[in-house]
Amino acid sequence: MAAEHHDDHDDHGNTVSAWFLTGTWIVAWTVSAVAIVAGGDLMLWVSVGLGASIVFAIVAGAMKKAGLGRKAPRPVPPTREEWESSRLAAK
Repeated sequence: MAAEHHDDHDDHGNTVSAWFLTGTWIVAWTVSAVAIVAGGDLMLWVSVGLGASIVFAIVAGAMKKAGLGRKAPRPVPPTREEWESSRLAAK
């Protein structure tokens, strides 16, 4: 059953732009958190983390437009009625 579900969704965000954004946000907020814990100014380091996050999101968006992101539009989930009718049809 898990394999059937996985086949329906072959793209789980495993793209260069998605991994870039995830990795850079982890690094940016880790650096900000360590600086705050080490006695840095709270507002300064939150601003640095937020500013870096915005810049990295813009870069990831440019990477997506350059072809390093999702190729097809995100699939639309079924409505409740569609899901229930498919469950009944499977029985």
